[in-house]
Amino acid sequence: MTQLLNRFKNWVKLIKSEVLALYVATKDPRTPWYAKLFAVMVVAYFFSPIDLIPDFIPVLGYLDDLILVPLGIAIALQMIPDNVLEDSRIKAQAQISEGKPVSRIAAAIIILIWLSIAIIGSLWLYRTIV
Repeated sequence: MTQLLNRFKNWVKLIKSEVLALYVATKDPRTPWYAKLFAVMVVAYFFSPIDLIPDFIPVLGYLDDLILVPLGIAIALQMIPDNVLEDSRIKAQAQISEGKPVSRIAAAIIILIWLSIAIIGSLWLYRTIV
């Protein structure tokens, strides 16, 4: 059981480092525009608290994270040239060793999405009641 848990933890670390490498690759001018677009969508979905299938739905809620994220990463990695990907992985590992990278812009976007949902929901609820 401990061995299985260690394998899972290593897999999660690999996923996180690959997502960071994708993020770094999106900033590289050698990355094709379509690969940048797809990689940005994968990275945004990975970090976003909003899922296609909410996590509170039993089994299916976590299944999308276990299938969609790795599948998206695999597809995005195939779109990026090998030399760009190698450089991006090196830069990502350097950032990981320095400490967790912080994206205030991504945090602001996620907060704005949640605030928008709250405001729209409140307005809808107000109009329904009144």
